[in-house]
Amino acid sequence: MTMWYVIMWTALMLTGTALVYVSNRVCRFEVVKRQTEGNEKIKAMIGGGTVFGIFSLVSIWLNFINAIVCIIYFALAWLICDAVFYMISQIRGKPFKRYYAGGAAIILGLTALGAGWYLAHNVWQTNYIISSSKKITPLRIALFSDSHIGTTFNADGFAAHIDSIQAQNPDIVIIAGDFVDDDTSREDMIKATRKLGLLKTSSGVYFVFGNHDKGYYGAAHRGFSGAELVAELQKNGVQVLRDEVRVIGDSFYLIGRRDFSVEREQGGHRLSMTHLTKDLDKSRFMIVADHQPTDYANQAASGVDLVLSGHTHGGQLFPFNQVGKWIGANDMIYGHEKHKNTDFIVTSGLSDWAIKFKTGTKSEFVIIDVQPQE
Repeated sequence: MTMWYVIMWTALMLTGTALVYVSNRVCRFEVVKRQTEGNEKIKAMIGGGTVFGIFSLVSIWLNFINAIVCIIYFALAWLICDAVFYMISQIRGKPFKRYYAGGAAIILGLTALGAGWYLAHNVWQTNYIISSSKKITPLRIALFSDSHIGTTFNADGFAAHIDSIQAQNPDIVIIAGDFVDDDTSREDMIKATRKLGLLKTSSGVYFVFGNHDKGYYGAAHRGFSGAELVAELQKNGVQVLRDEVRVIGDSFYLIGRRDFSVEREQGGHRLSMTHLTKDLDKSRFMIVADHQPTDYANQAASGVDLVLSGHTHGGQLFPFNQVGKWIGANDMIYGHEKHKNTDFIVTSGLSDWAIKFKTGTKSEFVIIDVQPQE
């Protein structure tokens, strides 16, 4: 928890610095200079008032976290443009008569955030092919996580994404946590679980908890509890796995783990990979669904074949994509890696927790074809 306090205070300090920096840069525009006639106090008031006013409006419109993202991106854009135009002025041997760097910074900032909005609010399909030396029957897995229903789409938007998944004719659908959030309404939760109940697969639909599914603010905040979510999922044929193993067909195991937040945030306990796999037939292909990619060493040592996770949102924001790995919170941020004989896949998720921009990745669902080696 200390780590997250450090991240929070770092973000707040960056925000304060960015607000001051952008306010100072706004004062350089010719229109501000003409209105203030060289009065530095009035100039600072206009620059600060403009930037803080816009920051406040974005906080009301999107939320405080997204306002932080916006101001930091504009500060980064301004730094880049100031540096580029300074170098150009040095090459040409004279300064620019007007503050063109400021206009370029606004365009660059808006472009980056606009692209981030598009990448977060649209969903792509990502495909992987996994081969194994084990005697297996080909299996098509549909994986999604972090739908956080209510952030970038409601239950109707979620239904459209489920239709896209169904169109790929998966044998099994695995939901790797954070299906709902604290801002998901009870109505949307029920409608979304009903949509899951309409999925047609040969091997079923499976769900493991993420750190947001039970809710951080209690059942009263969003209108339903974690237990009620489980009841609705099970009512619609979704199997909820909490440190449990299921046999899939004749050659696969699916191991669904409790989320790591049970230990890290709630003082509870989840079973180890050694315990979960000790009685399994190791000649069968073993799949693990684990919301957070945090236990790679133990998972690889246990001999499982494929581990599926989400949680990281693919790193979310450039250039901060790898922060989770740098600080030791995650073993991988996004994509596919192989450790020993174990394949690891981390998806960026269908949506977001609170941030409505993805500048370092895109929203997605994943199709994985597991095949025997030729």
